[in-house]
Amino acid sequence: MNRFKTSKFKNTTPKIAKKDEWINNVHAGSFSSQGNHIKASSKLVAFNTDQAGGGLLGLTSVLPGSNDQWIVAQISCHSDLVTDMDFSPFNESLMVTCSADETVKLWRLCDPEQEQSGSPELTLHPGQGRVELVHFHPTSSGLLAIGTAKSPLIWDTSRQDAPLAALEQHSDLLQSLSWKQDGSLLASSCKDKMLRVFDPRAQLTPVQSAKSLQNNKDSRILWAKDDQLVTTGFDMMRSREVRLWDSRKLSSSISTVSLGTSSGMLIPLFDEDTGLLLLAGIGDTGIDCFEISSSEPFLSQVSHCLTDASTRGVAMVPKLALDVMSCEVMRVLQLTDSCIVPVSYQVPRKHSGQEFHEDLYPDTLGSTPAMSAEEWWKGGNKQVEKVSLHPDKRPKPPTKQTAGKKDMASSGSKEDQPRGCSTSSSPLSTPSSSSSAAPSRSPSTTSGLSSGFVPSPSPSQSTKAIQSLLGPSSKFRHIQGVVMHRDTHITNIRNLNLTTPGECDGFCVNRQRVAVPLSISGGQIAVLERSEPGRLPETAFPTIQNSVNVADFSWDPFDTHRLAVAGDDAKIRVWRVPKGGLKETITEPELILQGHTEKIYSIKFHPLASGILVSSSYDFTVRLWNLESGEQVKVLTGHEDQVFGMAWSPDGKLLATVCKDGKVRIYDPRKSTAPLQEGPGPEGHRGARVVWVCDGKYLLVSGFDSRSERGLYLYPSDSVASGPLASTSVNVSPSTLIPFYDPDTSVAFLTGKGDTRVYIYELVPEEPYFIECSSFNSPEPHKGMVFLPKTECNVRDVEIAVGLMLTKTTIEPVAFRVPRVKKEFFQDDVYIDTVVWWEPALTASAWLSGSNGQHKKMSLKPKDMTPVSEAPKEAPVRKYLPSSVYLEEKTDEQKKEELLSAMVAKLGNLDDPLPQEAFEGVDEDEWDD
Repeated sequence: MNRFKTSKFKNTTPKIAKKDEWINNVHAGSFSSQGNHIKASSKLVAFNTDQAGGGLLGLTSVLPGSNDQWIVAQISCHSDLVTDMDFSPFNESLMVTCSADETVKLWRLCDPEQEQSGSPELTLHPGQGRVELVHFHPTSSGLLAIGTAKSPLIWDTSRQDAPLAALEQHSDLLQSLSWKQDGSLLASSCKDKMLRVFDPRAQLTPVQSAKSLQNNKDSRILWAKDDQLVTTGFDMMRSREVRLWDSRKLSSSISTVSLGTSSGMLIPLFDEDTGLLLLAGIGDTGIDCFEISSSEPFLSQVSHCLTDASTRGVAMVPKLALDVMSCEVMRVLQLTDSCIVPVSYQVPRKHSGQEFHEDLYPDTLGSTPAMSAEEWWKGGNKQVEKVSLHPDKRPKPPTKQTAGKKDMASSGSKEDQPRGCSTSSSPLSTPSSSSSAAPSRSPSTTSGLSSGFVPSPSPSQSTKAIQSLLGPSSKFRHIQGVVMHRDTHITNIRNLNLTTPGECDGFCVNRQRVAVPLSISGGQIAVLERSEPGRLPETAFPTIQNSVNVADFSWDPFDTHRLAVAGDDAKIRVWRVPKGGLKETITEPELILQGHTEKIYSIKFHPLASGILVSSSYDFTVRLWNLESGEQVKVLTGHEDQVFGMAWSPDGKLLATVCKDGKVRIYDPRKSTAPLQEGPGPEGHRGARVVWVCDGKYLLVSGFDSRSERGLYLYPSDSVASGPLASTSVNVSPSTLIPFYDPDTSVAFLTGKGDTRVYIYELVPEEPYFIECSSFNSPEPHKGMVFLPKTECNVRDVEIAVGLMLTKTTIEPVAFRVPRVKKEFFQDDVYIDTVVWWEPALTASAWLSGSNGQHKKMSLKPKDMTPVSEAPKEAPVRKYLPSSVYLEEKTDEQKKEELLSAMVAKLGNLDDPLPQEAFEGVDEDEWDD
């Protein structure tokens, strides 16, 4: 008899765990994404947190750890919001995550009490922007379904370079993916209201599709039993609904149930063994349970569970972790703002807790993969072997033992590895094949119970031991980019030229003014005073009339009134802006430099010598100019194609170039017109930039690889011929990454014209060389970003860089700040003495004659601030009073006085500041009016 018709689960009852069984100290995030906010294996639970922009995940265990306490750890997974996560069905410690930082990462986790690995087992770069969804395959090991914004990808993790298949691109945002239980088909729902079913091994286009959804808001899709599909979403009246479909006929649903009006996404969870469907709405305080059958009424409600707090996410605990002797058929974990609440679904039975009820527990899917990803891709259809849930037939897990002194003394034993870790030489091997541990990082942990005690490291640990354990870290890891108040914006910029060459930054800036190219005939340039922000007038304003289209331009670093402009006519015009800015249109340049025979595409001023300018042209030459005499002084040769980028070394002696001919070159212009060194550059020919880093010991080159993926390459400046020492992939995008490097912090900021994201890395002269920091995302694509001198940073807000972001009609300052607690002190570990950049170290003639110089340096510390290194040490606060205080006998009067004092303290004083006033947030001048 069909067990759906008998409804043996119709009396299934939800039971919310007692409050002392809740997992506290969670700090869940409320970020918007298409994926899961919480997932569980039979051992571990991972969830979104509200820290580091959503890049940190919380990690805890399904069952309490030692001393019956839940430990909540934090894992730094991504530099941006974690949009989805999933645990492997074949390894309870293997988790995959995806993120708005456009990567997919695989993690091998330990018990929350143990030290976690600081780096993923592998990282995938799909290269199609933000990654929204990721799911393990239900029958094959090492196989993932990845959802980018509009395209589902099938990826074999053993082949990291490219996906097995990129399925047909959807016409709008991909909202959910779901594998069929036998692993043969993949279903998707999309914002275009389409449902699609793919057979990825047969064809890239859907085998079934229909525009069946009534509303494009927040749909979810899930395979149910056999060929049945479940979708959740909204109807035309914006009421939430759940629908049941036959996947072979998507034109109309089998059954529909309306669940009332609410704005939160409806999350479906399905248990194949019982046929029970759970529905929880984001922001709701209830969980609905339905039974799905193969005949009328198809969907019948079993229960409604009212919870104490609103839902941020829900996850189902795998079957192998259930308490079958208590007739528990399902367990879900409700993620709320501050805790995780277990909800157990039990079938009332006589002798519950005393005997195993086999009719409630058919054999369930085991944890051994049926085949490899390669076998599946070649047409394999093996199914995962099922196992019994009977306590006497299930394999017993290994018993946990605390390593004693004898164990710790034995060298080379497995006790040397962190306990609770699943280790393996292969990223996707099952626990049974595990053999070696990954390097570890200690998470920040907090007790899940209200005991008040926090685990602390052993005082005998040395600093070096801790550093070797944690691996490389950056004090700038959690850097925050903040668009400054609109009072600082320049708005209503009209006729902006958005077609400047790729070698041009798009606009240029000094500490006083901004130069912006206009799409008006005659190559006109607007010069805007930074001291006069606000809305530009609708009427025409004075400009520089360059007479030809602008190819590149640059302000003289030692003269804020001098602007050099390269044009299409192979000439460089040097303009002088009057004091106080442009009051009338300028048509006559101060100086014209001629020598190139083809269009110029890049110019750069010398960083130390006044009046030295370098230019590159389509005539494949690089030329040096002396502005003091107005003459060309050097012609550098050796390039066989277009020069993409140039950069002076910090000491001003050498010049580096990166060229379309696939070469990176270093010149000593005063000694030879031929390159001093030459080495292989990026393989792609779409564009590149170069900048000197780490005190001139390395060259950082941004470019493209052979697959047109953007990447960063680090060359030792003394041996460019040996190729890059290290490299890292970024993403796929047509625009070249333009680097800005801050030598004081060794932090590089990179973004491209038309991007919405600024990538930030700290560069170190040792492995891993690139330390990724939190990125900055703009609300819309920007047309360029340039940075102000270091002296423009507000050290009181711990700003390490200030950039100006150009949009279609505005220029908006963006401050990059390092979060610090004691901001009243000068952060002297962040601000080393910086160069006096506005004073030249020597003249053009002196440099050309062979002299060298260096900038003077100055401190950025205001006179009224004390360095944080000299801040008084705070005495530790004793959290607990001595026992004698509690044991002391008190009179009735003393007790009354204490009670009255406590009541007054509880009510608070009206003159006291509110608690939220102590929280750090945006400054008052950053609020919009």
